[in-house]
Amino acid sequence: MKRALALLGFWICAGFSHFSVGAAEPAKADPAKGQSIANKICAACHGADGNSPTPANPKLAGQIPEYLQKQLANFKPASGKKAERENPIMGGMVSALSLEDMRDVAAYYAAQRTKPGALKSKDALELGRKIWRGGDASKGLPACAACHGPNGAGLPAQYPRLAGQYAEYTEAQLKAFRVGERRNDASRMMQAIAAKMGDPEIRAVDDYIAGLR
Repeated sequence: MKRALALLGFWICAGFSHFSVGAAEPAKADPAKGQSIANKICAACHGADGNSPTPANPKLAGQIPEYLQKQLANFKPASGKKAERENPIMGGMVSALSLEDMRDVAAYYAAQRTKPGALKSKDALELGRKIWRGGDASKGLPACAACHGPNGAGLPAQYPRLAGQYAEYTEAQLKAFRVGERRNDASRMMQAIAAKMGDPEIRAVDDYIAGLR
């Protein structure tokens, strides 16, 4: 049953994409330009190399570039509509960035090496590993690994890298998905998944993610 649920989760995830690619061939990213922009705008919160100095802000180093570009774009209002991902701080940071700037910043951070995280609670290891690898059939909860990969590396260019991410940040995002405060996931997939998770399950998964390499 666990294997069937994990496979089901994979095919569900495989049907969606976090980032739409246009028909035209996109211009090549310029990581050097992205570094210059990152040093001026992003480094104070996310670190010059994308390894955030505080758990409140996510690590960006090694993240899938298409995912990073999408998140940056989602923070910015477009066509007279509210931003898909509302955040006053990030909204201000991206307000002056063009799509090309976002592409370049994403390319720069994607090329950096992620500093590994660490599992903090051995008590949560068993539950976190269980949900990550096999989900929970009794709740209809698919395996996290189905979309984010067995080692948390993500699936380019659809689902983000999670390995080594701060547990505190991941917990905050899952809870935001659960209550609908964050809604920029494809087809509300993460919202539906987080709604099936209680606080102990979220904390266990977050801690397990932090220790992945």
